[in-house]
Amino acid sequence: MTYDFDTVVDRRGTWCVQWDGITDRFPVPDLLPFTISDMDFRSPPVVLDALTARVGHGVFGYTDWHNDDFRGAIRDWFRERYATEVDVDRLVYGPSVLNQIAQLLRMWTVPGDGVVLHSPTYDGFRKAILGLDRDLRTVGVDDWAGLEREFARPDSRVFVLCSPHNPTGHVWTDAELRRMAELARAHDVAVISDEIHADLTHDGHVHRPWTAYGEGVRWALVTSASKSFNFPALSGSYGFIGDPDDHAEFVRRMGHDEGLESPAVLALTAHIAAYREGAPWLDELRAYTYGNLRLLEDRLKAAFPELGWRVPDAGYLAWIDLRPLGITADEELQRVLVERERVAIMPGGTYGEPGFVRLNLGCPRDKAEAGIEALVRAVATVRSDGADWNP
Repeated sequence: MTYDFDTVVDRRGTWCVQWDGITDRFPVPDLLPFTISDMDFRSPPVVLDALTARVGHGVFGYTDWHNDDFRGAIRDWFRERYATEVDVDRLVYGPSVLNQIAQLLRMWTVPGDGVVLHSPTYDGFRKAILGLDRDLRTVGVDDWAGLEREFARPDSRVFVLCSPHNPTGHVWTDAELRRMAELARAHDVAVISDEIHADLTHDGHVHRPWTAYGEGVRWALVTSASKSFNFPALSGSYGFIGDPDDHAEFVRRMGHDEGLESPAVLALTAHIAAYREGAPWLDELRAYTYGNLRLLEDRLKAAFPELGWRVPDAGYLAWIDLRPLGITADEELQRVLVERERVAIMPGGTYGEPGFVRLNLGCPRDKAEAGIEALVRAVATVRSDGADWNP
């Protein structure tokens, strides 16, 4: 490989949520973390070089995101990566994907309105929807009858789609997206498609941007390069809004009501460099994290074949259903993981599904192997009612 993903980068002492903020989610410090969905890899060299050059300029005044470099990099990325033509006149900008979603919910709903989500679901969606006093309505990822039922409720206003899906890693097919669009049109439900995991789709699967499905539907697509190129701490996200009036209102609110007209210049710099020159790094990253996931698949197949776990369609997050092993709650497994194995792995209940875990394998191979073995030992311990177990 051209790029080094094996070297361990010590992130401790950098105000890092995954490493330094471990006690925010777990009861003890100094655990080996496999938690929040960022990666332990340095950002691509082309991004680091661009940031270094921009810092070297030394002036960080107010910045405008309505520029041809930023807009053109996004346009070309969608054209080359997804064979999709996007209208950059529909482009919007925000400090984060969740911030954009919250703003759209304020535009398209009022307190008490229904917002539909697939379950399990990224916990940030729950916090944003409930924090705005909207009614959270969840349906299973495969529950099409439930999705139509929730859309048909007269006060269901918005469907927040995660595409690819977090935490399952499912990449929606063309038929599935068309079916969602048909339901949204039939019941006059707006669609917000969060596509921040799109660049991490594995070979054999095709991500399809929502821009191709929005005819007759009120819609927005929100995303960022920060997930795939690992610079979320720089802030910065963008999106597209289908309706011109909605687009104008969103830009007005962000600029005038929220005071967010000027973006973080380093976020723009990172996006442009990533989209212009970062594709080779991204492709090797996808192959590397796929390798981590294959290690997990092989280990689980050997230890617990009844799980039938397979590498997901996209991403570096492993969503593992432990209920076939009789593990239907989170508490005991988490106790063993934390107290005995000294690892932090997210419990399924965080995403609305106890009896699952979400394991972040966006990390060097040695760390991935340590986490996988810790999980296998902990699961075996819980299954044997706490008896000692040797792999």
